[in-house]
Amino acid sequence: MPKTWNETRVAATLGIDYPIIQGPLGGLSSQRLTAAVSNFGGLGSFGAHGLDPHAIQDIIGEIASLTSKPFAMNLWLSMEDDGAASSDAAAFHQALSHLAPHIDAVGGKQPAFSPYKRLRFEDQARVLLDAKVPVFSFIYGVPPREILEEARKQGIVTIGTVTTVEEAVVLEQAGVDLVVASGFEAGGHRGSFLRSSEDSLTGTISLVPQTVDAVTIPVIAAGGIADARGIAAAFALGAEGVQIGTAFLACKESGAPPVHREAILSHHAGHTGLTRGFTGRLARGIQNELMESMNRSGAEILPYPLQRSLMRHLAAPAQQAGKAELLALWAGQSANLVHCVAVEDLLNSLVRGAAARIPSTRDSYSQDKAPTPAI
Repeated sequence: MPKTWNETRVAATLGIDYPIIQGPLGGLSSQRLTAAVSNFGGLGSFGAHGLDPHAIQDIIGEIASLTSKPFAMNLWLSMEDDGAASSDAAAFHQALSHLAPHIDAVGGKQPAFSPYKRLRFEDQARVLLDAKVPVFSFIYGVPPREILEEARKQGIVTIGTVTTVEEAVVLEQAGVDLVVASGFEAGGHRGSFLRSSEDSLTGTISLVPQTVDAVTIPVIAAGGIADARGIAAAFALGAEGVQIGTAFLACKESGAPPVHREAILSHHAGHTGLTRGFTGRLARGIQNELMESMNRSGAEILPYPLQRSLMRHLAAPAQQAGKAELLALWAGQSANLVHCVAVEDLLNSLVRGAAARIPSTRDSYSQDKAPTPAI
């Protein structure tokens, strides 16, 4: 019998109906959105990289109470940049001097310096392993061998994110189950780990087929995919699943504040840019006054995660004031394709549209390598 578009190795490995993965969304995740995507038949994800182990444990319990379907918890392997532990009050005040006028403009309170408190990936991962989460996804590197081995023994599916073909090969060699090939069109952070993020800016249409050719594990496409046309394009390139972030971020079920969701849905979100100014690491968001300010020459940027912590002192009052121009508005380059405000409407549109555009096949989804073209 012909296979339908959704019968892929990604879907089979994850135990889901549709190979559609909701991007983890970092600090804008919500238990409600994660569970809703999983209950529909996709894979909901929760970005937990900034949370302490006790908070992660509570969130896993809440998601599990909302869905009996598989879901993913996402962590970052690289938790800090060089200089974070040694950064002092002088560096803090220098970085704050550039941000202080914006905080004043929205009636915020100027923050005081406090010593850096370190979070350890290993402590966070321990919670995921002990809870036997269905899926453990991660960016910014490869987990230690003992963590991957324990995940395998527990029956936990592992998903790693790459921005280059070389990174995908490293993940496969480490024994990771699935790989997300994330093109530079994607919103949020670039999870590069072999070279700098600036030196790893490959587009989705180039990255996906090269990754498919380079590894045997299933490839999930990410970056610039916001509707069923994007899913069909990704499958034509050899992907067996997609990861979508911005379209889910705009849904009312996400953890994004209303002003952020409205900015994505305004159809004026087509101009995005890359910056280190929001967190200390390269990431994509909607171009606005804040991004222009942080990208100016002379703006002092603290190492990750210190810059991220500093920016929170602007985020809360700017949200309260409804000042979109002074918020980090994470979004990918296809933000103007986003129309749905409810997660169920979005998923129905994606599933129906993909079924109409992707032909059934009698072949299994073991990927055939592209033949060498004749010269």
